[in-house]
Amino acid sequence: MTNSITAPRSNGETRKTTSNPPQVPLPIRGYYSSCVRVGAGALLFISGQLGTDVDGKLVSIHDVAAQAAQALRNIELLLQAHGASMADVVKVTVYVTDIDYLDLIAPARLKYFSSAGPASAIVEVSRLAVAGAKVEIEAIATVD
Repeated sequence: MTNSITAPRSNGETRKTTSNPPQVPLPIRGYYSSCVRVGAGALLFISGQLGTDVDGKLVSIHDVAAQAAQALRNIELLLQAHGASMADVVKVTVYVTDIDYLDLIAPARLKYFSSAGPASAIVEVSRLAVAGAKVEIEAIATVD
């Protein structure tokens, strides 16, 4: 039997079920799940979001945690524009310029994905599209 959590929507319905089967190792962090299953429905693909404000300026050139929090906030705003929430995110890919940022961005991830988190991957890259950017996060969500 798998360890499953169903993420509730504001109206009580669900869009996804997360799973961490006992036959595989648990996720290395608590803000994501080994796998996520969604029923039939539309998917929203969110392009990589940087830690930039509405004017396109980095919130902090030296603070990866602040950049991650802003990137996640940008994702949340995009979801809200489509009648969805962070609970509807089924997959994120996180790009960082230094893999050691993993623990520094964890608090921001835990704020948005404290339980029933999405499937997740983190990848170290040499640089991102905006000078000074340290993290970029893309997401896939299930929507109505």
